[in-house]
Amino acid sequence: MASPDPVLDKDGVRLTVDDAVATVTLTNPAKRNAQSPALWRALAAAGQELPGTVRVVVLRGEGKSFSAGLDRQAFTPEGFDGEPSFLDLARGSDAELDGVIAEYQEAFTWWRRNDIVSIAAVQGHAIGAGFQLALACDLRVVADDVQFAMRETSLGLVPDLTGTHPLVGLVGYARALEICATGRFVGAEEAERVGLANLSVPGDELDAAVRDLAGALVAAPRDAVIETKALLRGASGRTYEDQRVAERAAQARRLRDLAGLSD
Repeated sequence: MASPDPVLDKDGVRLTVDDAVATVTLTNPAKRNAQSPALWRALAAAGQELPGTVRVVVLRGEGKSFSAGLDRQAFTPEGFDGEPSFLDLARGSDAELDGVIAEYQEAFTWWRRNDIVSIAAVQGHAIGAGFQLALACDLRVVADDVQFAMRETSLGLVPDLTGTHPLVGLVGYARALEICATGRFVGAEEAERVGLANLSVPGDELDAAVRDLAGALVAAPRDAVIETKALLRGASGRTYEDQRVAERAAQARRLRDLAGLSD
């Protein structure tokens, strides 16, 4: 069967849609899918281009590595063509610097929208920005050769592409601090054991495992999945009693919908 035509294909990002499942692919394997501001804008655009029929979004990288992180050209004095260098950013006002970083973060925020479930299919290196992109997704299926690492602190920086919140939520504060401060590699076995990965499989089974998971996710009624995801996403910020209230309200909406009584 022929692959569907891309909805978007630019700056190292390709978006294809096959009914209820969309696939976002990083398409620069020669550079191990290194990231740049142009790639981040393309990722943000992919989120905006998703048709309303999409229920599951798979994120994958071509080649041997998911993403080796920020392109090292960012650390050169000239930076990327047409982009402010890190030195230029540092010279800007607080508001200007904050605005640029906020724009970069847009590539990482839409994956947890309640109307979709996102799955990162991760093989090889997922370093720095690559690690944070995997963390941006709801679920992670990893190949047995995966190597996660958060190298920002080692470079004198901090992880600023929305990765710190999900990392602490998945593995806890102490382990997250140790992973970030040391910059060490986390392999597949540890990733599955500590909750970074939902599933670890041999590399040649990664695509099939992700297809199976996507199929299972679209089998349940869409509105029930949306309500359940919203409940779970909000749980950590609610008290036990507030979560009980939220559960009752969500169930009331579902019952009325199933009875044909919703607006």
